[in-house]
Amino acid sequence: MNAYVAPLVRSTAVPAQSCIETFVKAQDFEHPTLVMDRSLVVAQFQALRQGLAGADIHYAVKANPAPEIIAALVAQGAHFDAASRGEIELCLAQGARPDQISFGNTIKRVRDIAFAHGRGVTLFAADASEEIEKIAQHAPGAEVYLRVLVGETGADWPLSRKFGADGAMIPALARQAAELGLRPVGLSFHVGSQTRDPKMWIETLDHMDRVWQQLRGLGFGVDLINIGGGFPAFHGEEILPAQIYAAQVMDMVKARFHGARRVIAESGRGMVAHAGMISAEVVLVSRKSEDDPLRWVYLDIGKFSGLAETMDEAIRYQFVTEKDHQAHEPCVLAGPSCDSADVLYEKHPVPLPVGLCAGDRVLIRNCGAYTSSYASVGFNGFPPLDVIVL
Repeated sequence: MNAYVAPLVRSTAVPAQSCIETFVKAQDFEHPTLVMDRSLVVAQFQALRQGLAGADIHYAVKANPAPEIIAALVAQGAHFDAASRGEIELCLAQGARPDQISFGNTIKRVRDIAFAHGRGVTLFAADASEEIEKIAQHAPGAEVYLRVLVGETGADWPLSRKFGADGAMIPALARQAAELGLRPVGLSFHVGSQTRDPKMWIETLDHMDRVWQQLRGLGFGVDLINIGGGFPAFHGEEILPAQIYAAQVMDMVKARFHGARRVIAESGRGMVAHAGMISAEVVLVSRKSEDDPLRWVYLDIGKFSGLAETMDEAIRYQFVTEKDHQAHEPCVLAGPSCDSADVLYEKHPVPLPVGLCAGDRVLIRNCGAYTSSYASVGFNGFPPLDVIVL
């Protein structure tokens, strides 16, 4: 089914989702279902490409691995950030060339490194001495970029600590890579997912520039800077249109990193979040006591079936119901599973219509990223999230 090509995502509203919403409201889904509009993904890719002029955009496949989305981005000339053998196989199957794929996970099995190398992938990430040894042995002569550990930036979904090496370790890692026959071509970092304001990049970029200049001063001819992701989606707080946001980030990158001939950006959420909507259903509305001021609203989708990013209430999804004309009162929102951790929003209750009851449909906006890919295969016997791509 063809869908119209929408304009850029606006800063405070999501009119582009009206096409998906019209489709969803005309359907009767048996299970919670994510509906994606690939034309919105293409439009967002084009906006990011204009803003990041001169950069290679590596779509972060983990955000949403629907084959139709991968194929649409292949047709646009996108590159891909793969975290596993499975993601590499997916991209190749949809027509991506090996030189359009980077193996961006710093934690890779030996057999997967060998597989990627055997299929022609030449660009690998690393942040540890042992990882460099593995790449050198199983992908000889490959290009490597070294991921640098960065501090907190204020991102809604931080990615610090687990990935990256301290900047002081980077020269030794680059030296080791070169001695083992690899080509240490550059650096990478990630400011954190859902970094809502370009100004939040400044401190990290300054730190990365110092590491970059140190490497070049030591004689390493690094020419690649991978700025990771962080490009935001609308989750209730104002954001800039994608092209403007990307252009501001790119201006800051160009003002630093002298000698960089290659810039990589790994957009995931910022590419696909706005292009998806989930259709869910109210299962139960209750109160925990006679004087409980808050209703509990239970949906047929929860943390284990696609809404994992409600963990710590970091990502604030937007909800639409057919009773939105009614007065709203705050509710605790929870999933259906027999696990006490399956509570979506309790610290910050969600305003929902006072007449909401079992059987009512609830639509969740801007959830095309990190929903289907996070859904379990069937915890408690609930089916995984269905996906339809328009």
